Amino acid sequence: MSAGTVAVVVPEDIGVPSWDLYELSIPCTVFGKPQPDLADPWYDLRLCAMDEGAAGDSPGTGGDSPAGAGLSLRTRHGLDDLIGADTVIVPSVPDPCVENGKPLPPKLITALRDAHDAGARIVSLCTGAFALAEAGLLDGRRATAHWMHTGQLATRYPKVRVDDSVLYVDEGDVLTSAGLTAGLDLCLHLVRRDLGAHIANQLARRMVVPAHRTGGQAQFIDLAVPATADQGLGPVLEWARAHLDEPLTVDDLARRAAMSPRTFYRHLQAATGTTPLRWLLNQRLGRAQSLLETTGLPIEKVAELSGLGTANNLRHHFLKHIGVSPGDYRRAFPEAAPV
Repeated sequence: MSAGTVAVVVPEDIGVPSWDLYELSIPCTVFGKPQPDLADPWYDLRLCAMDEGAAGDSPGTGGDSPAGAGLSLRTRHGLDDLIGADTVIVPSVPDPCVENGKPLPPKLITALRDAHDAGARIVSLCTGAFALAEAGLLDGRRATAHWMHTGQLATRYPKVRVDDSVLYVDEGDVLTSAGLTAGLDLCLHLVRRDLGAHIANQLARRMVVPAHRTGGQAQFIDLAVPATADQGLGPVLEWARAHLDEPLTVDDLARRAAMSPRTFYRHLQAATGTTPLRWLLNQRLGRAQSLLETTGLPIEKVAELSGLGTANNLRHHFLKHIGVSPGDYRRAFPEAAPV
C-alpha cells in the first residue's frame, strides 16, 4: 500500500513558452522518487497525458508529449486515470488561456470535476488555478496563483476569493499555490499532511530547501541589500548593519557619512531605491530572520538584537512585512541551535 496515488496532468505542449517544465518537475521530484527509509512504499506517481495520443498501453509506448527542444515525454496514463487517484495536481496552464481568456480543454475540466467527485484532493501549481476555477472547484473558496496572474484570475472568476499575497492556500480537498518555488512549498505541505512533519522535514533537508514555509507567508518580500552601494555610503551602511541593536536615526547616519540629513536621504534613495528608515527596517528584519533561522534565542532577545525592541514590535513587523509570526517563521527551521 503506497502513501497515496498522485496523478499529475501533463499538458500537450509542455516545455514550450506556454508551459513551465519546472512546475511539472516539482511533483515528480517530491512524489515520484522512492524514499524507502522515510516511508515504504512511497507515493505512486502517475503522469497523465492530456493529449490522448501521448498515452499508450505500457511505459514507453504511445505517442510523444513534446517537452521542449530535443525532449519528449511518454506515459501510459491519460486523463481517465485521474479518477481513482488520491491527489490530482495541475501544473501551469498555457499562457493564452490566462492572458487571452481562451477556453481550457473541456476534457481536462470534465476530468477534474469527475476526479473531485470521486474523492480526489485537487491541487494547482501557479496558473493551474485557472483550470480548477474553470471546473468550478474554487467557487466560494479562497485561492491563489502567481501574483502576476491573480488579477486576471479574480476578474475572470468572480466567485473565487483570490488572495495574491500568500504562498499557498489549503482548503482541505482543494489546494492552490503561487508560482515556481511556492509549488514546492505546497507539495512538501502535502507530504507533511499525509506522513507527518518529521518525514516532510527530512525530505526537505535532502532537497536542500526550508523544511516548512507556511502558506500565509508573503509571495514577495523585498529585504534585499543592493549588490553595490554608493561609494560614500558603503562604510556607513556597513557600520549601521553592525549596530542594528542600537537606536539609529537618519541624523546619526547622515552625521557619520559627513552629509546633511537631506543629502544623505537623497544619496541613500538613489543607491538603494528606498528611504533610510525603510532601509533600516529591512536590515533589522533580515537580522531577525537570521537569528530565528540559526539560533534558539527567545523571541524577546531576537527583537532586542535586531533593533526592533520588543517581542510585540517584532511580531507586528513580521506579520505586516513577511506575512507570518516570528514563531511560525522559526518553525520552518527546526534545527536552529539552542543557545
